[in-house]
Amino acid sequence: MDKLFSDQRVNTGRQVELDLSKCLAIFFMIFLHCYFVTTYFTNNISFAMERAVAHFFGCPFSAPVFMFAMGVGMVYSKNQAPGHMIVRGLKLLQLGFFVNIGEFFVPYFLSGNLMDDWDRFPIANGLLLFCIDVLAFAGMAFVLTGVLKKLKFSAKLILLTALILSIAGSFLRFHDFGNNIANLIAGYFIGSGGGFTAFPLFNWFIFPAMGLVFGEYYIRCNDKKKLLRFWPLGLIISISYFVASWYIPKGFLTDAHHYYFMTTIDAIFCLMCVYGVIGVCYVISKHLSDKQVSFFTKISSNLNTIYVIQWFIIPITYVIIFYFNKDITFGDLSLVIIALLEIVVSTVLAAGYKKINKM
Repeated sequence: MDKLFSDQRVNTGRQVELDLSKCLAIFFMIFLHCYFVTTYFTNNISFAMERAVAHFFGCPFSAPVFMFAMGVGMVYSKNQAPGHMIVRGLKLLQLGFFVNIGEFFVPYFLSGNLMDDWDRFPIANGLLLFCIDVLAFAGMAFVLTGVLKKLKFSAKLILLTALILSIAGSFLRFHDFGNNIANLIAGYFIGSGGGFTAFPLFNWFIFPAMGLVFGEYYIRCNDKKKLLRFWPLGLIISISYFVASWYIPKGFLTDAHHYYFMTTIDAIFCLMCVYGVIGVCYVISKHLSDKQVSFFTKISSNLNTIYVIQWFIIPITYVIIFYFNKDITFGDLSLVIIALLEIVVSTVLAAGYKKINKM
């Protein structure tokens, strides 16, 4: 019987199924972010749409997949030196703070100056500039991984560290330190009170760490179909858990904070979901034309830029629409139309930025 894993790297270069899974993750995120901004205005979003976007595809099917793929990408990176990872992490952290300008400050000042409405988009006296979102978390994850690699930690030891942090984060979440500054600083690491973090390091580092271990095996896998053959089981088990959590008091998907401050058990089911998503994308990838593969590969290579752009244009779009029609009530159809529009515009602008940047 042939070995499932080779002693040498056999899956080098871009992996279509991983690119496709990252594209789906960012598309789901854009839908979720459009939903978030919709809730700042008069709306009649249906219960079904809320469940689908805010408690299903936009949550376990987006950020966990994105962060897991980031960990796999560390294995495929041409430069895996600890120092390079730390520097890259610091740049991502800065980029994450820049994103906060588009997410919080642009709509705050735009709404305030255009409509004299300074309460619609709160900025917590400026503290939300330092809120931890996906890119800021990615930066911290890169820095921590670089530090651990500098200390000669293997991928498996990094995963063990992530597991310990996840367990600690499970017990420390929702702690209120009594003031906003303390909550903000603590929020970089745990799910503290005050709403200053969406992705605390302790609770979420398990995803890139697991991706790192997965990537070390994946790059040496002789038969990806065999490795991913249990993807239906991963989806069935994880989706059953997600649906059940809707009906459990303080369950995993009952509100945004229980998702963002997820426990280790929640993370395990999300990892099953990630495995399932990669398996589905592997099956889909076998039926894509070369042009379609190239399309998703290009989008995947621009994900960070797409993420930055969408957080600038989504709030602006909603404020401008409301400025010209203050009686508007946003609904399911408008959410879908705006989200699809933002996906297209963000993707096109990101591609244009990349071309300009190469000149």
